[in-house]
Parts: sequence; C-alpha cells; structure tokens
Amino acid sequence: MLINRRQFLYATGLLAAAPGIALAQMKDTYYEVLLRHTRWAETQYDPVAGHYRRTDFGFAVVLGNAVLLTRGTYDAALAGIEKDVLRQHTLATIQHFAASNVLAGGTEWGKTLFWDTTFQSYFVLAARLLWPELDAATRSDVEAIARGQADYTTSLGTGDDPRSGSWTPNGLAGGYRGDTKLEEMGVYAQSLAPGLAWHGDGPGWREAFGRWSRNEAGLPAADLANPSTVDGVPISANTAANLHDTFIVENHGSFGPHYQSELWRTSGRNAIHFLLAGRPLPEVLLQQPNGELLWRTILATMSDAGEPLMPMVDDREHLYGRDVIPLAFRSTVLRDPMAAWAEAALASRLLAYQAHPPEHRLAKFSGEAKYEPEARAELAISYLLHELRPPVAPAVDFFARAASAIDHGAGPGLLAHQSAAAWAGTVTKPGFTKFAWQPSHDDWLFKISGATPMLLPSATVTTRKVVVYQRITDGFDGTASLLTFADGFAGTATLPTGTVVCALPRPGRVDVHNLAMAGMSGLTGSRTYTGATGRVTVRAREAFRVDELTFPAVSARHVRMVGVRPHPTYGYSLFDFEVDGSRGRPTTASSFDPGMEPAKATDGDPATRWAVARSERGRADSWLAVDLGTSTTVNRARLRWETAAAGAYRIETSNDGTTWTTVAEYPRPDLSTAGWLDVDGRAGFVARSAEPITVQGDTIVLPAGVVEGYLRADLRSISSQPVPDCPPSVRASTADGFLSLFNLSNADVTGTVRLSGTRLYRGTQVTTSGGTEYALTLPAATARIEAPWFTVSGIPAGITAVVHDARRVTFRGGPAKFTLTHRDGGTLAIVLGRAERTVTMPGAQPFPVNDLALGRVTFPNSVLPSGMSDPATAVDGSPHSAWTPGRNGRMVVDLGATYRVKASLKWTDGPVPPHTVTYSVDGRTYGPITTARYVAVSTEWRPGQAALRSISVTEGDPVG
Repeated sequence: MLINRRQFLYATGLLAAAPGIALAQMKDTYYEVLLRHTRWAETQYDPVAGHYRRTDFGFAVVLGNAVLLTRGTYDAALAGIEKDVLRQHTLATIQHFAASNVLAGGTEWGKTLFWDTTFQSYFVLAARLLWPELDAATRSDVEAIARGQADYTTSLGTGDDPRSGSWTPNGLAGGYRGDTKLEEMGVYAQSLAPGLAWHGDGPGWREAFGRWSRNEAGLPAADLANPSTVDGVPISANTAANLHDTFIVENHGSFGPHYQSELWRTSGRNAIHFLLAGRPLPEVLLQQPNGELLWRTILATMSDAGEPLMPMVDDREHLYGRDVIPLAFRSTVLRDPMAAWAEAALASRLLAYQAHPPEHRLAKFSGEAKYEPEARAELAISYLLHELRPPVAPAVDFFARAASAIDHGAGPGLLAHQSAAAWAGTVTKPGFTKFAWQPSHDDWLFKISGATPMLLPSATVTTRKVVVYQRITDGFDGTASLLTFADGFAGTATLPTGTVVCALPRPGRVDVHNLAMAGMSGLTGSRTYTGATGRVTVRAREAFRVDELTFPAVSARHVRMVGVRPHPTYGYSLFDFEVDGSRGRPTTASSFDPGMEPAKATDGDPATRWAVARSERGRADSWLAVDLGTSTTVNRARLRWETAAAGAYRIETSNDGTTWTTVAEYPRPDLSTAGWLDVDGRAGFVARSAEPITVQGDTIVLPAGVVEGYLRADLRSISSQPVPDCPPSVRASTADGFLSLFNLSNADVTGTVRLSGTRLYRGTQVTTSGGTEYALTLPAATARIEAPWFTVSGIPAGITAVVHDARRVTFRGGPAKFTLTHRDGGTLAIVLGRAERTVTMPGAQPFPVNDLALGRVTFPNSVLPSGMSDPATAVDGSPHSAWTPGRNGRMVVDLGATYRVKASLKWTDGPVPPHTVTYSVDGRTYGPITTARYVAVSTEWRPGQAALRSISVTEGDPVG
C-alpha cells in the first residue's frame, strides 16, 4: 500500500519527519521512490540486445526491480512500465549477465575487485530474490559467481588484485593520508560476503572476511589497547592504520564524510546477504572495532537532511539515494537511535529530491554515472534491511547529543564545531581553505562544499593556531583559530549559540543555494535579502544564465569580455556573445578547447559555444573579443553562459584592438547595505566596517574587518551596539556576550580593550562609566574566546575586577555596593570596602578545569572486554560514575597531544586493586617516562575491589 497523504507530506518535507516515524512509512517511502526511479532505470534497457546495458553498470538496476517484483504493491502508473514487462526485462538481464560474468565462464564483466564486485554483490542479491523464476543454468552461473569470487579474493591473500590497476588496500598496513584504505579493505570484505552467506564457509573465506573487516577502521593506538575478541580474534591483532588519530577519514586528499560512511555502507551490502540467506551475521558486523568513534566524527558534521556536510568534497554532495544505506544499517542492525533520526530526516526528503530535475534520479548532483544504478541498488537494500530488522526509535534530541568541538589537526585541515543550533568548520586543507557555516544545520542554505570559497581567503594557510573549548573542561563548546597567510592573517571563532565570528583581512564571499525544489524547506525558487537600505528578492536560475548589460552608448570597432572570476571548476564558456553587429564577425579568444572555438559564440547557433582551454580553466583573466569590422555605436551586450559562467567579468571596447576602455561590469549589486544583512529570514551577518555588504545574484560579499554571523536575530539592534576599542593589530567581538579576541600580527600584544556593558571576563578589568577596560595579553598570531561568566549591576566606575575562573572573583577599589550575577543565574550582593574582597559563587563550577584527561577519548572503545565497563566513565567528570576494569583490565586515555604529565587516580570505596600507570608517545610502546600523549592504567582487578572513579592528568604545555 502506498503512503497516505500525511505520509506524503512527511516524505516531501512539508512536515518535519517525526522522531517516531513508523516502519511502514519508511518502507513505503523507499518503495515509492524505487517505483518512480524505474522510469530512469528503463532508460538503461537496450531493446536490441534484450537486456539492460553494461555501460556504467546500468544492469545493476535489477536489484531495485527485484524488490518491486517480489514485495509491496506494484504501481505501473508510477513505474511507467507494466509489471510483466519489467519482470521480462529483469529476468533476461540476470540470465545474460550471469552467463557473461568471468567467474561463470564469460568475458564481459566480473571478478575485478574495483568496482565489478560491488555491482556483483547487487546482482547476486537480485538473482536470489528472484531465485524461483531463474532457470537451472542461470542459477548455476550465479552460484559460480559467488563461490568463484570468494575463492579468487581469498587466493590474493593480502596482495593486490592484478585486474584492478592501481587500486590497492596496501596489504594489511592500510593508509590514511590522501586516500584511506578503509574503502579498499571494505571492497575485499564485500567480495567475500555473498559466498559466505549463500554457500557457507569455503577454504579460507571466513578468515579473510574477518581479517579485512576488522581492519577497515584500523587505528593502532586504539586497536593495541583493546584485547577484546571479534569472531574469536583479538582486536589487538589488527595491523591497519586507516584513520587519522582523531578518527577522521581522508580520501582524494581531503576530509570526506562520504568515505567515513563507507564502513557502514559496506556492512549494509554484506549484512543483507546473510539476513536473506537466513545465516547468523558475522560478529564483526555487529561489533565493529573503532566504529563508534568513527561515527562520532560523522555526527560532528551531520546536517538537518541526515547527510553529513561536505566542506572538502567536490563531487559527492547531496547523494541522497546512495547515502541511505549506511544509516539504514546502523538504525536496523546496530540499533542506533542517532542513525535512525538521520535516516528519517533523509527519507523525509527523498521524494521531493527525486522530483527535482532531472526528474526521477537519485544521484543527480554528482558526476559519476555509475552512482545512479548504485543508488537504486542501495535504496533497495535499505528497504530489505527495514523488512528484516525493524529499526530502533529515532533520538529526539539529535543535535544536542551530537554537539562537539573537535580539532582534527593541521593534516586533515578541519576544525569542526557542531552545536545544537548550527555547524561551523575552519578548513585549512590546501585548495579548500574556508570558514564554512551552516546555520540551523540547513544543508541547502549556504554552499560550502569542495573548492567553493566562504569568508576566508582561498589561499594556502602557512601557520595555524587553534584553541578548542569543551563544555566539560571550559563550561562551553567553541573554537578559535588564527591563520597566517603569505600576505596577512585571519581569525575565526565559533560560539555555543551557533553564532560565528571572523576577522577578515579582505572581503569575504558567501554563496547561497537558490533552487526551486518543491517540498524542500527554503528552496522555493527565490531568496530574499534585507538590510538597512532595503530589501531585494533574487530569483533562482533554473537554466543557463543570461546576462543583459546596458551602458552609455560608445563608438567602438572591438568589444570583448574579460574575465575577473571564473567558474571554480570549469572556467568560462559562452553559447552567445551578442553586441550590435557581432553575428558572424571575426572572433578571437585568449584560449579555446578543440571544437569550441571563439567563433562558436558569435555564429548565431544557440547549440554551439566557446570554452577556454582545459589548461586555462583556472585563469581569471581569460577573454573573448569580437571585431565588428568598423566603428559602430554599441550600448548593450548579451551573454548566454554555459555551466562555466563567470562569477565576475567586465565588458571593454576599443577602436584599435590595443587600447581598451571598460564600459560595464558584472555583477552589479542587487543590494548594497551598511552594517547588517538578513538572508531569507534564516540567518544574517553583521559587519563591523564602514564598507557595505553587497548581494550580487546568489553571492554575498562581506567587507574586510570583523564579521559576525547569526541565526535568527535582531540584526539591526546588534549592528548598532558599540564595537570594542582594541590595540592596533587586535580585533575583537562581543557577539552573544562572548569576548572573541584575535591578534593579527607576529608580535605579542599587551594593552587595553575598551568594552561597553557590564560583563566580566576571565582576567583583569576596570569598570568605567559605560563599561570596562579589559587588560589584554595576547601572544602573536593567536585567538581566544572568553565566556561572559559574570555581569555586575549598580557598580561604580573605578572598581577593579579580577575573574579567576567561572566561580571566583576578586574586587578592589571600594567602597561600593553592587550585585554580581552569574551566567547560570545565581546572584550575590557585594559590599566592598577599601580592602580587596574575593567572592565565590555558590554552586558554580570553576571553569576552566586543569585536567588534560577530562572528556578525552578512551580505549578500549566500541567493543569492550567481558566484565569491563566503559573507560570513558573515568574521564566524564561525574562523581557518580566509575570504571569497572574487569579481570586484569586495562584502560588508556588519549590526551590528544604530547605533554609532560602527572596522573592521579581516585577510586570508589573498597579495596583498591593492584595497579600501575604507564605512559606512551605513540600509543604502541608504554613505560614510566611521563612525556606522553597516552596514559594507561593497568590493574589486577578482581570482583569486589574498587572501581576507578577518575583519572586526572595535569601539568605542562604541549611538547613540540
């Protein structure tokens, strides 16, 4: 039965997906999406050959077909094809490609690990769903494929597949820089799963499957600390290093959440074979080493659409059809309520996404053609997972639980902050530099993917200094960074409110998604911008852009377009360049691609075009010029662009072809406003600058200086508030009450910051008639955030306040009477005499807490040894939790950097077990030397002995 009207409203996003989304609704949504997608799938059918095409694995559509043919209520009107015809196409295709597979004696496809075996997995599954309808020869061929692939992959041992070119898992050593081997090891494992599931254990199959699967998310420091067994093998026997030490995954030389998901995408493909075959799941699919810490980094980039944000991936954004399966596996097999929430969010958008042109497709925003049949197959698997393993109830407080601030380091180049209100990331990977921000986690508000610039200069960062604030140690989550470029500095800060602050060395840019995608919140076909000078609505461009430029009439023989800002990927390309008398006239250009010569832009044919040479796509000042033959009066130019449309350019004229005069420029601002700008009622910016904010089409240009980004807020009022008065080279912001400070120089700064209002920050300040004078010491090229722990009312000028921490303040300079209020609401009436007075706010926590272990990652994780409780309870700051080691248990805390340290332990009541504390720099070798990143507690614990209440690690600055 298809979804009812209310379910359809959920599915199209007109109603938010309910946390308790029904199983039937999820399955029915997937089923309807598959039905509608069949219209695209049938474009892959070759009527002459009598089966679906081999090109780009188009024949993999048979898995979605098999689900539609064996389950649900088929609707030919939605599918665009009668059921019997679809059955005929599907069975003929399975028969053909089973026989043509190399493993069954054919020559057309198969056996090659990358990427035939992925589609082979789908193909075998489709055949099994339609098994009663297959002839004996086809069944034999399908069995030969599954068995033969398992034998072949096992025969490779840990070596490379000679059929797969340069693709390699790098043995069992793996790798995590440039191209994680998580994906490659996953491919080896998934090539074995159909054989194991449908035919039991062959010679060495299960051992090879377990070896590759256990190592997929390998990280030595974590694995060596974990004696737990999975499928009878200790995790400590793992050898791969496929993750960065913050559990981030890198592919194609950049951070890619899409590849973080690969662990569960592969697991979903594998698990469905075992479930349909009626065999128990291998333990490694249920107990995934490091899986939960890897999942934590996905949650740290999750959007409201159930898809991770992609700040450094050019071609894999908004792959809705492909990205269901990792969530479906986690929500159904691993019973994860966070994944269930994300899957519900993603499923609720599928029908609206599918209806957007090109209609019916599921991977429409990515370039690789094979993703389309793959998306169909993985949506079909997600349907089956829901049928066989009903999902857990979704989390109801997703972003509050997902909130975190993580520095993934200079190598990965990502400083990420997921708050309950927004996502932000300071990206410093060469080629991707930006300060990315998504208010309300809105996946379709600002363009942040790939090389798309945002706020920061796109130039290479030469020095990166970062501070991460965490609620458990600092009382709030946030990040601050100071970045050095070859020609200057920039600062960023992210606040727990979702607000961001940026100190820009030159104007910054923000691009806005502007589409007409019915049923998707915000994508209504226009965006409205409001500022102090007025309001403008910019309509979406659904076709190729056409620019009509007029200018005062001039007399000229030559007219040209000179680029200023090219399309970030493709440079410049024009179907038409029209001025009066230009058709058919001689046309030249700075470069061109073969077949796309300059004259193609002035030949009057709307289907032909000029494009810059591939090697020149990155060149900003490419040009196209037309010779009108004689001096002509011109006052307009019409340019019809291809996808490679200029972000900015100018029109120039000349009489001799040598001396040129600019007569028009693009873009011309749609809106120019001082101080503040509201973006579609969803977010906004306040610029602390005399220069205006401009809106040019779907691009916002923000002036140099301090820029603050807010969610829904009274921007007019905020922009009118006084700006901090700082020493030269220092920039400051008091957005949301937090004091964000940036030293944009290579020299230490000592001085005074003059602030308005009555907030008190950690450090020393003196009250004035209108605010405070804050004593500043800020090292060279650094940034920091101070929380507004206290405010004072009724305090006279001239009082010195020294805030020691979030609990304790010393006042001097009385006599005076005033009220001290804590950020959390507590108040104290202060009577200050001539002597100084120190007060402590009752019930307040003394943030920041000097404990390097507090809130840090601990091992073992994900898979715990028998009898051991989670070691994280020893670093969670709670007096009510404790780590139970289990017999001879051992735990490790990762401090995140190397320090000179001292550890102290607190135990619960009872006999303290014999124990030792050892230290390590690399997580491999431990000893007594206390310069360390990793601290281990080893016990000889027995039942009845005390549990470890806390491990506290203090002293020292990072080493090196």
